[in-house]
Amino acid sequence: MPLSEDEQRILDQIESQLYETDPGLVRGIADTTVYSLARRRLLLAVGGLLVGFALLLGTLQTEGIGFLLAFGGFVIMVLAAMSIEANLRRLGKAGIDQLSRSMSSSGLRDYFGAARQRPGDPVDDDELDDDERDR
Repeated sequence: MPLSEDEQRILDQIESQLYETDPGLVRGIADTTVYSLARRRLLLAVGGLLVGFALLLGTLQTEGIGFLLAFGGFVIMVLAAMSIEANLRRLGKAGIDQLSRSMSSSGLRDYFGAARQRPGDPVDDDELDDDERDR
């Protein structure tokens, strides 16, 4: 059911007041999506999985309380794995496709900077600066 003109005017007035009073909240709401929140939680869960694994391996060989710390690492790993599974479900197929596109080889190349030349390739003199030629 569409809004009446009066309801639309009131809604526009509330929206403009929100923009004026708290622009940070408006930006935060506009930038946060289901995908970005799930991706952030997914990265935290992967970090937790790695921390739990390191705790498990690092304390398993120690005597005394080391066994309890190793068990704690195992529990952290299980909880992190459950969180990873839940956030992957939350992302769904569309979110995973979007994440894989953003982490594709061209995305990583743009993120880390495109290398002009691989090590071991012959050097072309046209690409060198004057300072590099002198060396």
